[in-house]
Formats: sequence, structure tokens, C-alpha cells
Amino acid sequence: MPEVFRNYINGEWVDGPTFENRNPANTDEVVGLFVKGSAADVHRAADAAQAAFPGWSNMPGPARGALLFKVADILEKKFDQLGEEMCREEGKTVPEAKGEVRRAINIFRYFGSEGSRLPGHLVPSERDRVHMFAIRKPIGVIGLINPWNFPIAIPAWKLAPALICGNTVIMKPASVSPLSSWRIVEACHEAGIPKGVVNYLAGSGSEIGNALVSAKALKAVSFTGSCEIGEWLHAEASKRRLRIQLEMGGKNPTIVLADCDFKAAVENVCNAAFFSTGQKCTATSRAIVEESIYDKFVDALKERTAKLKVGNGMESGIDIGPAVDQGQLDTDLKYIEIGKQEGARLVLGGNRLTGGAYDKGYFVEPTIFADVTENMRLAQEEVFGPVLAVMKAKDFPDAMRIANNIPFGLSASVQTTNLSRVFEFVYGCEAGLLTVNLPSAGVEYQLPFGGTKESSFGPKEQGPAAMDFYSDYKTVYLKY
Repeated sequence: MPEVFRNYINGEWVDGPTFENRNPANTDEVVGLFVKGSAADVHRAADAAQAAFPGWSNMPGPARGALLFKVADILEKKFDQLGEEMCREEGKTVPEAKGEVRRAINIFRYFGSEGSRLPGHLVPSERDRVHMFAIRKPIGVIGLINPWNFPIAIPAWKLAPALICGNTVIMKPASVSPLSSWRIVEACHEAGIPKGVVNYLAGSGSEIGNALVSAKALKAVSFTGSCEIGEWLHAEASKRRLRIQLEMGGKNPTIVLADCDFKAAVENVCNAAFFSTGQKCTATSRAIVEESIYDKFVDALKERTAKLKVGNGMESGIDIGPAVDQGQLDTDLKYIEIGKQEGARLVLGGNRLTGGAYDKGYFVEPTIFADVTENMRLAQEEVFGPVLAVMKAKDFPDAMRIANNIPFGLSASVQTTNLSRVFEFVYGCEAGLLTVNLPSAGVEYQLPFGGTKESSFGPKEQGPAAMDFYSDYKTVYLKY
């Protein structure tokens, strides 16, 4: 019998009807049964979080930080287990999963140390004997809505800064990968974080999302997911003037110039487009290549990508795992057909993998389309899978124009050895996250993360900027 993972409300594990979480690489395996939360559960969790808020927010910052360090220590003791569980529930390879677990641990320690700082402002007054300063204060009860593709790192980078600032939270995981974030909540419980401070509800996004955004106690919501849901959430939250943070879609370009380190550029594009099955919001979805090296680059990228091994990420030597579920596999295959119909040239892949163990999972070949033009859907719409559109640019200015001619603006990369081109890219590219001679995907936790245009809304996540969303200022003028 699969293990049952219960919801967590007011420091207690709560039973109820369950739903299955299956391994996308082997759908015969049930990873676990998760209790399906209800709207009533949301309101109970909101009441618990509101009741816990005064005590938690009044606890000294260093004491809250010490608890976050305990959470990190507990996660570290389960490091190998957490990586393997993530592989089984989400599909990414064990090395990638363990890298994500390490990142989550580091995030808790990073924000745990912020408890001893929580910087404010101290400035001189124009008036005699007036002391002026501003201190941070928490917001209150915050809803955290997490995606499935980084099932432990993204919950960590939302939860840790929310807690260190003194807020209480209700966390909603994605239904296809709820176990990794459940382990964070389990660690919070074991670490002794007071009851009501952290609450966890798995289940239907529509039911829990509607209840969450209408919960009277809620003061803010942080969301990572699709543009469609993000837009709905923005509209609903705005009715109540809730503080809101949205991280949504991307159609990220990598510009490859003729003066690049050619071998490194091929490797970077291959990595960013196909690792994690292309299921990263920062993945390269468009490779924009200068025409003088276009044919050579397409051939080299085809040769490199053809060497990638697709399979169950629990096995050694696997580079790419499955799509996360049937819906994402269908989306991948749909856009492959769209690319063919639009007249793009299929260079590699384009099929669902079948036979043997492939028949038990959601496996698709890494796919490259060349000669993609700007008006094609393949150049404009997010796929969120291992489908790469290669586009030709006349020169660097043309490549920049193509890169920016998109509704999204999350991440972008340039491959060049020309320092002037680097700075033109940095100052001219319409994206929030830029990389130079690196893959477009792969960020660290110490700097702000977020996009522009339709990719993001609200204050940035991660690094010191995360504190801006999860706290406000209280300004004091003191006459002595």
C-alpha cells in the first residue's frame, strides 16, 4: 500500500480523501497518496496562520533564523532520499534532483542568516534633535502557490524569506509533484516551528486557489506557474488589494554570434534547451544564430543533441527524463505538429519514444526545428518541453531585434567573445535574467530572480530583493 501524506494545518497532520502521485517515468509506480484539501481546509489554515502571526512575528529575527537553520540540517540528513524522491515524482535525473535539493538547503541557510540582519534605514534629519529610522515589519498571512518543475527549490525560495520576515504561510504544491515540498513542511515540523506558522494543503488548484484568494486573513500571495492562472490570480487578488508576486512564462532566446567559442556555445544551447526535459521557465526555447555560422551550428547542435540519452532518471547515464505527465507530453507533441505544419524544418526528434520501458512513461525525443521565422507559433508560444526553435539572424542587431520581439522577458543568453557586444546585450535585452557564455537556465539564490513584460509581476524573488515582497517598512520620527 503506498504511503499516505497528510495535509498540515495548525501543527497537525490532517486526514481526508486522497489522490495518487505517479512516477512519470513508470506510471505503474504510485509514489504516494496525498490528502486532497478542500475550501474548508483553506479557511481553517488561514485562521490558524492568523492566530500564529503575533507570536511568530514578535519572535526575534535571530531566533527565527535558528529554526530555519534547523530545517536546513534536517533536509541535509535526508539529502539522498530527497533527490531520489524528486526523480520519482517529477522525472528529472537524480543528479539534477540532488542539485536542486542542495540549492533548497542553501536557501534556508541563506535566509536563516538574514534573521540577524533584517536591514532597515537610518538617516539624518533636517531638524534638530530628531532621530529618523525605518524598520522592516512582516505582512501577515501569505499564500504560496508552487509549480511542479522545481518542487523543492521554488517552495524553499518562497517559504524561507516569508518566514524570516515574520510572516505565517499557507503553502499549495502542484498536484503532480507534491512530495518534495511536503518534505520541507515535515522538516519545519521536526525543527519546532510553532503550530500555525506553516500550513500545507495539496489538492485541486481551482478549489484551493479560489478559497485561498478569498480567505479573509490573507494579505499577500506569491505564485509561480502558467500565464493563464497568473492572470486570473492577479485579477482576483486586485479586487482585495492583496500584495501579489507572479512568475509566469518565458520564450527565452540564446543569441549565438559568429565570434563565439563555438564548441561551448553548442554545449550551452544543448544544455539549456534539453536538460530537465526543457521543463524550466528559463530554458532556451529559441536559438538565434548569426547567418555566417548558421548551417554549421545547426549541424553541430544536431550531432550533440543526438548523443543525449532519454530514460528513467533513476538510472545512471541518463541525460533527459520524461515529461511530467500526460498533459505536458500532449503539449510537447502538439507543438511538434504545429512546427511541421508551419513549415519549420525538422532537424532532429519529433516523436514520442515507445517500446520497452518507454511505454510506461511520458517520453519524447529532444526535438530541433530549424528555419523558424518570427511569425510562427513555435517562435512565440511557450512549449515548456524539449522542443527548440533555431532562427537565423543577419547580424547582432538583427539577433537582438528578434530576441526582443516577444511578449515574454524572463531569461536570455548571448554567446560571444566580443566585449562590446556583451554590454550591448546587457543594456539592450528585454529580459530580467541575462547570461553571457553560459546556458540561459541555471541561476543561484544570492541575486534577484524575475523577468519583465508578461513573464513577471511584482517584486523579484531570491537574494536580498526577496525581502521587499515579504516585508514592509515602518518609519519612525523621534524627537529627543
